[in-house]
Amino acid sequence: MSNRRRPARANTYRTRYLHSPAWFARRDRWFTEEHTRAGEVRCALCLGIGSTHTLELHHLDYNGVSQTPRGWAAHERHEDLTALHPRCHEYVHQLIDRDRALSGFVSRRTASTQAISRLQAKIARFIEASEWP
Repeated sequence: MSNRRRPARANTYRTRYLHSPAWFARRDRWFTEEHTRAGEVRCALCLGIGSTHTLELHHLDYNGVSQTPRGWAAHERHEDLTALHPRCHEYVHQLIDRDRALSGFVSRRTASTQAISRLQAKIARFIEASEWP
């Protein structure tokens, strides 16, 4: 099993599911639940505040996503999704795609959380190095 992204052409999850009414309804529900739970929605990587217009949802687990004869079903648990700014989302995917351990030897949830942690550490080091004495 690989956590690497598959090319969009052969990936019905990316070309169909992420454009389906089921996904948009689930996405809207996630943002409503998160806003109710936390009061604001933040990017899991940079911790910046965002909204449905400025954040994307990253799947930590694909359980709950299925295709039925009637179309796609979106039954992801709240904790199986996490919000990321589009650029942060791309950074997470790039790290998972490029790192052999993250892409092939751990679960998607572990790969995602480790990638986010590694990137947060890089951001912290960058901020620390660029601060004035």
